Amino acid sequence: MGVHCCAGEEAVRDRAYGRVLLAALAINAGMFVVEIGAGLAAGSVALQADALDFLGDAGNYAISLAVLGSAPVLRARAALLKGLTMGGFGLWVILATGWSMANDVVPAAPVMGIVGMLALLANLSVLALLYAWRQGDANMRSVWICSRNDVLGNLAVLAAAAGVFGTGTGWPDLAVAAVMAALALSGAWRIVGEARRELVAPLAAR
Repeated sequence: MGVHCCAGEEAVRDRAYGRVLLAALAINAGMFVVEIGAGLAAGSVALQADALDFLGDAGNYAISLAVLGSAPVLRARAALLKGLTMGGFGLWVILATGWSMANDVVPAAPVMGIVGMLALLANLSVLALLYAWRQGDANMRSVWICSRNDVLGNLAVLAAAAGVFGTGTGWPDLAVAAVMAALALSGAWRIVGEARRELVAPLAAR
């Protein structure tokens, strides 16, 4: 009786988490469309990097939905995939920052500020939705870490917009893009490490 009760509670919890992930996916997909267009129009590497982060998060939420209720090993593998994807995003931002630096691009600060604020509000809403699941398994923690890093990235984009406006140069945009790359690489390292521990644990127990 107790086993069936726990299984039922877990199913209800998974359904609730699935609804949260679906909402987060929709928010991130919509913000990707808005931010990639604005980033290209404004010439801002930070906005483009943030847009790709939204796209990556939408993909991550889709993966999490796909493995929801699956065996722990499958959820750990999904977390590992998400960690590697986040690391790839960080490397891409580094390359894009180098290209923008070589071409001496000065982005449009007002566009950066407006879109950066919209992105911050979107990510704060996602973070609030995910708060209750921040201490779950590696897959749930990876979703929380991604969303938390997104808020920090949005604040950095707003700081970059102010810096570009104040200095009339593109250096603040480049500096923030580098910070976002560092956040992505740091988060990827942590997620991959946790996922690997969860994958190795069953083997060590044999």
